[in-house]
Amino acid sequence: MLVGLLIIIPLIAGLLVFFTKGNTSRTLALSLSVIEFILSLVVLFQFKHNPESQNLILNCSWIESLGIHFAVSIDALSMLMVLLTTFLVPLIILSSFNTTYEKPNSFYGLILLMQMALIGVFTANDGFLFYVFWELALIPIYFICLIWGGENRARITFKFFVYTLLGSLFMLVGFIYLYNHTGFDTGIKSWAITDLYQAGKSLNLSQQSFVFWCIFLAFGIKMPVFPLHTWQPDTYVTSPTQGTMLLSGIMLKMGTFGLIKWLMPMTPLALEKWGGVAIGLAVFGIVYASCIAIVQKDYKRLIAYSSIAHVGLIAAGILSANQQGIQGAVMQMLAHGVNVVGLFLIADILMRHTGTREMDKLGGIRNMNGNFAVLFLIVMLGSVALPLTNGFVGEFLLINGIYQYGAWIAAFAGLTVILGAVYMLRSYQAIMLGEKRDSAIAFGSLQSSDKWVLYIICITIIAFGVYPKPLNELAEEGTKLIMMNLK
Repeated sequence: MLVGLLIIIPLIAGLLVFFTKGNTSRTLALSLSVIEFILSLVVLFQFKHNPESQNLILNCSWIESLGIHFAVSIDALSMLMVLLTTFLVPLIILSSFNTTYEKPNSFYGLILLMQMALIGVFTANDGFLFYVFWELALIPIYFICLIWGGENRARITFKFFVYTLLGSLFMLVGFIYLYNHTGFDTGIKSWAITDLYQAGKSLNLSQQSFVFWCIFLAFGIKMPVFPLHTWQPDTYVTSPTQGTMLLSGIMLKMGTFGLIKWLMPMTPLALEKWGGVAIGLAVFGIVYASCIAIVQKDYKRLIAYSSIAHVGLIAAGILSANQQGIQGAVMQMLAHGVNVVGLFLIADILMRHTGTREMDKLGGIRNMNGNFAVLFLIVMLGSVALPLTNGFVGEFLLINGIYQYGAWIAAFAGLTVILGAVYMLRSYQAIMLGEKRDSAIAFGSLQSSDKWVLYIICITIIAFGVYPKPLNELAEEGTKLIMMNLK
């Protein structure tokens, strides 16, 4: 029943917050999201103690005539994604305490409803239920970006909505195709993930290829990978900071998670046939996005393009279909989620304190606030995967896994290490070092909520860089299960 509570609590919390007013809604949302995080730690303890516990499984008949069940459960991979979600949502809410939003009850209520949908995606064991939660996650973020976004938000948010909705429809087509190939031995069709696995493996290459590209399109848009990325930079820049954090820190992990848990075990023949093409697109996206990030003037847009590069490396590692590649991808998903939330908060702090994110207009902020300079440096070093930071373990395993797939493709994928260091170090130099600019004069002390969020993120970056074993063991366990299903 614990896994059911993980979904029910943010749903009830979101509805409660909708009926509160003013700062009460903000405080209530933060308190309830912390309770959800504590519950996720209880679930982790239960999972470590007894992975087969009935508390970690919920399976109820939903639409019996179509073989649809409300089936959710916790395994190693979903446990990590649930921890990431429940850890980041309180930080995202806390990061908004220095920003005044109109209708705060609606803003925070939508964040909690999105958390509910995200946890549903990460725990679903029924293909139809997975699709329902996938679509539900789109609705809150659409309204967050549309109502509280910046200039041209209506046009940009509409493009984002159309892209993701279109991809989702292709995914539904792929799932329906698989569903219609279940039950040949029993006569009973099913949406259960294990039955969809068997249905996919029973298909020939051309049929698997059809399913592979239908579902990959949805996941590729959500991550996003080249050339399905065009909605992302404008949406990230235009969205309110907390919306961007949700998109980059958690929501894009829906695509990489789906690739690992749903698509690859269903279409092993198509993966072998078309995996190289998909890896090529991902690696090209790494170089392409990194080069564009280097020439960016707006710091928030630079982070948006860096996210495309990081996700390209994660996708390439997953598609390499070996233990190191997939395990590294899982570790990097966790590291990227934490680091990118810190980077977007830094961009928001710069905007609030100086009135600009244009790096040409910034400089010398270190002289005004040395504490902020250190925190910024730690988050930046985690993003470039310096050894003893959380980004290093995943990136090392990723490049190792891609190298096993192909040395040349690994050489190009490894450019993310060099190019990432270039645009991150140059941006830090432009913003924090050098002579003090006029914009830096107004830069004062950080607000307490900003400090707490950055402190927690920096501690996490260092702690799981120095001692990644707890997360790495879970990632290894989840990866081994996926590798068994690939056979």
